[in-house]
Amino acid sequence: MEEDIKKSSQQITEKKQDIKYDTRDYVIGYLKQMYENGNLYVPLEYQRNFIWNEKDKCFFIESVLMGLPIPFMFFSDTQDGRIEIVDGAQRTRTLIQFIQGDLVLNGLEILTESNGFTFDELDPAIQRKFENTSIRVVFLEEGTTEKIRQEIFKRINTGGRKAVPTETRRGSIDGKFMAFLSECSKNEKFNKLAPRSQQTEKRYEGIELVSRFFAYFDNYTADFPGYSGNVAQYIDQYIESMNMIWEKQSAEDEYRNKFQNMLNFAEDFLGSRGFRKKEKSKSTPRARFEALAVGIALALQERSDLKVDDNAWIDEEDFSLVTRSDAANNKTKLKKRIDFVKNKLVGE
Repeated sequence: MEEDIKKSSQQITEKKQDIKYDTRDYVIGYLKQMYENGNLYVPLEYQRNFIWNEKDKCFFIESVLMGLPIPFMFFSDTQDGRIEIVDGAQRTRTLIQFIQGDLVLNGLEILTESNGFTFDELDPAIQRKFENTSIRVVFLEEGTTEKIRQEIFKRINTGGRKAVPTETRRGSIDGKFMAFLSECSKNEKFNKLAPRSQQTEKRYEGIELVSRFFAYFDNYTADFPGYSGNVAQYIDQYIESMNMIWEKQSAEDEYRNKFQNMLNFAEDFLGSRGFRKKEKSKSTPRARFEALAVGIALALQERSDLKVDDNAWIDEEDFSLVTRSDAANNKTKLKKRIDFVKNKLVGE
């Protein structure tokens, strides 16, 4: 055992010595200058493809303009004297694209008065402040091998799981309606009918399903205004608006009854299988839950005396087709699967 401890200690010490670094601050204007003259480059042999879309880029620029802290970038010295971007390529390219006038700000949710602006159209004082904004960089010293740089990139980008929308929502949107959604996700009958795996429930899948139920039910009649297929954004906006409404006048009892009535009918109609795809499934497909839960609630709204009828169609090909996961967030498909259930129940 003593020999094993010695070997462990020696290996940790050796590997730690392989990575030498310091931290530096670079202003954005200087990063642009280095990139344009070729002294700052992206090693395409192991970096990710540039996957940011215009919305991602504008969201990042908005964060910089607001002065929010930006996660560390990782740069490295190389033998030819240039600086390699180990991690931060998409952020760097977005900053440069914006300053060069190749990015128009759109979809900003906080700095809304800047939508439609390019960099050159901003106030000159704002332009100077932007270019003088410091970016904190972990700088790997010369001698750090390519293998080590690749390992660092891999660990930065896979070392943790990205927060899913519900986790982000819980941390950033607070209010009476959000608290109500959390309460509904603990409903005993809901948990029995819509089981989630232990892993997904750690990431608040129950709140996600409940949020979708109320957002889609409330906006069905108006044909889901503002819905573009981005579910996370749509749910966020819905919850924020409901929080504001409930601050003035809560409708907790009404909404709780809607949810409970839907669950009661679902239990009678679907039996112990609930919203599962199969009797022994341990998870609940989102598209299937949306179709059944919202469809049932709409049918009950139309006919309060709705009776449990034959449910053989939930295992037929037609229902399977409308609840497939491919393009499930497309607005037309969302409405189609909800209508399918509602119309089956009311007999249309």
